[in-house]
Amino acid sequence: MMATAKDTPQPDLERRLACSDSHAAGVRDMFDRIAPTYDTLNHLLSAGIDVRWRKLAIETLATRPEGPILDSCAGTMDLTAMLAKRWPNERIVASDFAAQMLEAGKQKAPLAERIVADAMAMPFDAESFAAVICGFGMRNLSDTRRGVREARRVLKKGGIFTTLEFFRPMSAATKLFHGIYGNVVLPTVGGIISGDRSAYAYLTQSMQHFVSRPEYEALCSAEGFRVTSAKDLTFGIASLVVAEAV
Repeated sequence: MMATAKDTPQPDLERRLACSDSHAAGVRDMFDRIAPTYDTLNHLLSAGIDVRWRKLAIETLATRPEGPILDSCAGTMDLTAMLAKRWPNERIVASDFAAQMLEAGKQKAPLAERIVADAMAMPFDAESFAAVICGFGMRNLSDTRRGVREARRVLKKGGIFTTLEFFRPMSAATKLFHGIYGNVVLPTVGGIISGDRSAYAYLTQSMQHFVSRPEYEALCSAEGFRVTSAKDLTFGIASLVVAEAV
């Protein structure tokens, strides 16, 4: 049974939702280090499927209220560029805690605003955005609950919060894929191209120790959202969760 806001949180779930501040600083430094090769590896390691996933994520915002859009944990701004192309007359903001990631992606969407900020404590007023989208960033926060809560704070009522993420796999087939790909292919190829094997080993661990998609849906519901859509993509490798601020 899925947890609800009234359920007592399980200790194991809370452990996976929150990590130490030193962990967060280490993750930020890691992303700054791999920023120069991040895009190349993303597309190579996913065989380009990540582009399709991002397009699907963008389309979930088509029914959002009018207003600015925030790309939270924007990284090298792939989603930001798609947002700017889809809605060229809208204010688009890219925010990430790793300055070098934003720097590496700035040419993709030169008119978008770039803000170096922590997704758990963003420098935006309450109800500033009509939509928030986060691609593969929630699992890197030191406290997932704070990240979801902050997304709700900056969203207008009725605004859309879309999360594209690698959640902890649940099915046997997806666990097998993650085990082989994540423990062998990702750190090996990532290490060769980026020169930082430990960074890509971390990315594997972040998937294995993150919450499952149902747990994340329950968390969103507990923090002021109504989940309107949730589905797995490409045999459950990635997932999309769409929620409305209530």
